[in-house]
Amino acid sequence: MGKQASTKVCVTGGAGYIGSWLVKKLLEKGYTVHATLRNLDDQLKVGLLKSLPGADTRLVLFQADIYKPYEFRYAIQGCEFVFHVATPQQTAGSSHSSQEIVEAAISGVRSIAESCIESQSVKRLIYTASMLASSPLTKDGFNLKSCLNESNWTPSDIIFTHGFEYMRAYTISKTLAEKEALRYNENPGDEKLLEVVTLTCGLVGGETLLPYVPLSVEVMFSQLIGKPQTFGGLELMEEVMGSVPVVHIEDVCDAHIFCMEKPSMRGRFLCAAANPTIREMATYFLENESQYQMPEEFMGEEKKGIAYDSSKLVKLGFEYKYDMKKILDDSVKCGRRLGSIFLN
Repeated sequence: MGKQASTKVCVTGGAGYIGSWLVKKLLEKGYTVHATLRNLDDQLKVGLLKSLPGADTRLVLFQADIYKPYEFRYAIQGCEFVFHVATPQQTAGSSHSSQEIVEAAISGVRSIAESCIESQSVKRLIYTASMLASSPLTKDGFNLKSCLNESNWTPSDIIFTHGFEYMRAYTISKTLAEKEALRYNENPGDEKLLEVVTLTCGLVGGETLLPYVPLSVEVMFSQLIGKPQTFGGLELMEEVMGSVPVVHIEDVCDAHIFCMEKPSMRGRFLCAAANPTIREMATYFLENESQYQMPEEFMGEEKKGIAYDSSKLVKLGFEYKYDMKKILDDSVKCGRRLGSIFLN
């Protein structure tokens, strides 16, 4: 643990779904962690992180808001690696417009990357990207390419027929923010100062440290609870991606740490263990959760789906431990434990 304890890493958005689990795993591996939260007066979130094993000696909390990206420089100072997990959210009572969400995501990446370079200590920035930025849709928005891989980018003028307004803003913001992050691998001089990895993650499911069900997990089992709002997120993914790439929270965080622990690494990497259609997910639920009634409108259409190539990360040595069945099972267990799934 000696070497890890002397290695400082920063996790932005440390109190979120992915961020909190990542902080937990980094502490378990012996690293010293600088984690950012929007509000250090939020005792629920602060208490959750401080209760993690190892937090008493190797966790330092910083207040930083993605809408004020300059605040992150203090958490980044002295770190060797930075995980930029935080993303602008549209919460209840939020006055931020869709355009402000997009602009905050881009300026946040830019400011954090610049802070990494200015620190003279950060070797690598790992950005938590979204598979929604990797649509295989053709430029006309009506057809799908033959395969989903790292070469795909979601068209900026795409028109969505599913999902709610925040999901549309989220998709655009994650696409443009990831492109901004990767720009630091292309600028002459910058690539010598900072390596940038973007980990383009599918829909994340499994358990959580949070006292509520994260949105992505609720979207994962939305067919079981018959909730149109979150099922719209599932429909949006299939519309944009041709299917629903899914990944377990354990694999997501292991992939982040894998990208950090490689001697040298940069570029874009897809991160999803399976790529089912909505209909295939419904079929699994009907066969394994037969006590629930699933209305036809939540079954999804019969579709072929699309080929998915996640070999780029695997070829470097990463191994997924959780398949689609385990991802869905653990998501349902999480929903039951936290009272979001009940018999209808």
